[in-house]
Amino acid sequence: MKPRPTASTVRLTATLAACVLLAACATTPAAPRWTVGQQATVEGQVATVDTTPWTYDGSAVVTLATPAGNVDVHLPARWNLCKAPPPDEVQALKAGDRVRATGTVSEPHTLVVCEQAEHGLHRAP
Repeated sequence: MKPRPTASTVRLTATLAACVLLAACATTPAAPRWTVGQQATVEGQVATVDTTPWTYDGSAVVTLATPAGNVDVHLPARWNLCKAPPPDEVQALKAGDRVRATGTVSEPHTLVVCEQAEHGLHRAP
């Protein structure tokens, strides 16, 4: 004779299945999967702006919140070495501003705006 599942076993199994489904729905989406060296364009809302690295010849970093996750946009300090035009009003950007960035993927979730004349960081329409 085969044992029959009890009501508590069925409830436990249903509860565990519901927890697994809820956990899958609650995960944060991954940022876009780009290949290093590839050109990419992303649009999103400014989350943070850090221009402090410009004081020591580093790249300013504008972090964008996108539907697919956060993306860091690096703006080199030495624009005279870039083919891209310098971005307008980086200091004026604030959290919540919608922008579009086009650049070269330097590492996962990271764009560098510099290499080509088409690169840039601009307010989105």
